[in-house]
Amino acid sequence: MDLEDDGELMLRYARGDLRAFEVLYQRHRGGLYRYLSRHTRNPEAANDLFQEVWSKVIASRDRYEPRAKFQTFLYRIAHNCFVDHCRRASVRAEVSGGGGGEEDWQISLPAPDDEQPDARAERAQALARYKVALAELPSEQRDVFLLYEESGLSLEEIAVITAVGPETAKSRLRYAVLKLRQALGAAMSAAAVSDARPALQPAVNVIPERGP
Repeated sequence: MDLEDDGELMLRYARGDLRAFEVLYQRHRGGLYRYLSRHTRNPEAANDLFQEVWSKVIASRDRYEPRAKFQTFLYRIAHNCFVDHCRRASVRAEVSGGGGGEEDWQISLPAPDDEQPDARAERAQALARYKVALAELPSEQRDVFLLYEESGLSLEEIAVITAVGPETAKSRLRYAVLKLRQALGAAMSAAAVSDARPALQPAVNVIPERGP
């Protein structure tokens, strides 16, 4: 079953095969959670949205049609859930007059104990710069960047999820990567950036082509 197509697994789940859902969940939970957590920059909100997305997947199992990749279906739900979350947060902020909790997301990157303090500090600084730069991206650019990095979907599929044209999605991704590279490359050594975390790599490398 582990080798079966996602769409077929979803159809089997709709017919009552719970094991099929477990396989889907195991395949996609990591990327989905990273997408949500790096968008929200709040573990509690990310956990809530993660549960909401899977709840919607479960609720829609009888209506699912494999006309597109299951990933497109899954991340479209995730994208919509995050948009709704932002709207709710905006309303709460207007009512309370409170600000965001950006500093809660600036967590230092753990490193092996035998590394020199200055090397650990440089890598932590690279990660902190990446997080700040990611948070400062326009929401549309950040969304496309995170979808591209975490979902494995093509730009054409991401365009469907975000309801824009393929060229617009491609433009948003390139602008996001350019801004992240500029933010990271200004003061950090190449070793610090490349060692800090795999999540930094799309911001310092050329964008690979996965589709139109």
